[in-house]
Amino acid sequence: MSQSEIDFTVEKYTHSKKKEWDVFVRRAKNATFLFQRDFMDYHSDRFQDFSLMIYRNGKLFALLPANTVADKVISHQGLTYGSFILSEKAKLLDAFEAFRKMLIFLNEQGKKVLEVRLIPKFYNTLPADELEYFCFQAKATLKKRDVIMAIDYEHNLGFQKNRREGINKAKRHGLTVRVEENFKDFWEQILIPNLQRKHDAEPVHTLAEIEQLAKDFPENIKQVNVYDDTNTIVAGTTVFLTDTTVHPQYVSGNQEKNTLGSLDLLYDFIMNEFKDDRRYFDFNTSSEEGGKVLSEGLLFWKESCGARAFSFDTYQIDTAVANTLKIPLL
Repeated sequence: MSQSEIDFTVEKYTHSKKKEWDVFVRRAKNATFLFQRDFMDYHSDRFQDFSLMIYRNGKLFALLPANTVADKVISHQGLTYGSFILSEKAKLLDAFEAFRKMLIFLNEQGKKVLEVRLIPKFYNTLPADELEYFCFQAKATLKKRDVIMAIDYEHNLGFQKNRREGINKAKRHGLTVRVEENFKDFWEQILIPNLQRKHDAEPVHTLAEIEQLAKDFPENIKQVNVYDDTNTIVAGTTVFLTDTTVHPQYVSGNQEKNTLGSLDLLYDFIMNEFKDDRRYFDFNTSSEEGGKVLSEGLLFWKESCGARAFSFDTYQIDTAVANTLKIPLL
């Protein structure tokens, strides 16, 4: 079929399309459970949804999970990352035309800017750099470039001596680690107090929200807690699991964490407990102020666990560029 015979249409997501959206996300090459509607919509009261569905000759071809603020569309403020979600069978030129038609639609809707925080490459199940290339062709502005530290299980550098000493310290103190459904103790006794004390902040998710999300996605969200020999919680993590990656979304220990070695023990446990059939362990970002400032302390700790750097980019695209956007072909 020639390009002239292919018709792309763009529609805004509505709840009636939920099943179709979710089925596509589960089969896509560059999506995770964060793009499932039950995950996206838990905070629908905080964001004005502007998610898009792009069809190729009547069949769903691509998705944009997004919200809108004034004349800007953002993919997505309520999620760790965004994406232009494609099926594993999507070909480059078709994907480009779908992207171009999406920009035209946004511009016609009065949305002047599309901002997208690219999904880190290691979450993809197949090569999926189309959006990064389209941003280049659209002369997008690189708004920020963060640094993510991650472990590649196929080339695991292992813990350095200081981290191994922390694990041994935890064992001498009689600490134990358990995977369980008890989010409350971690949230109320460890996470919330630490965030309030250190950053005057709160978790992105409330306790009720994370408990509901864990019920909706029991294979993807796990709670792991560390207890001392009196069965008192001393550390914990809420872990997000995707097809490719283990990611501790929240991690925190009590004020004795360095003395007890609780976080070293915790990380060693979750790195090994959930690694089967996954390739990466995502430590999250180690940069601030749009990537301009690095946290030396976080880098030291993560690199001593064997992590190394990936970049994590956010782009802004002027939607009006779609009117002249074209890839020259030989």
